[in-house]
Amino acid sequence: MCLAIPSKITRIENDMATIDVDGVQRQASLLLLEDAAVGEYVIVHAGFAIQKIDEAGAMETIRLLKEAAAFVESGGGDPS
Repeated sequence: MCLAIPSKITRIENDMATIDVDGVQRQASLLLLEDAAVGEYVIVHAGFAIQKIDEAGAMETIRLLKEAAAFVESGGGDPS
């Protein structure tokens, strides 16, 4: 299973973006997107920004991912 994470672009240099993923800085290629800009949110998969997303959608997705992680960490859903 693959998971694409919403990330905020904080810097662009050539075709590479510095992105912020909930406080963690990473690099992502912008080769697959046209007209990406600093401050926008993108979906990043395998090191490539593959789609732009609005801020509300990005925040909701991040909230749901955190909720799912907390559920797994708490042992929720464990049949044993």
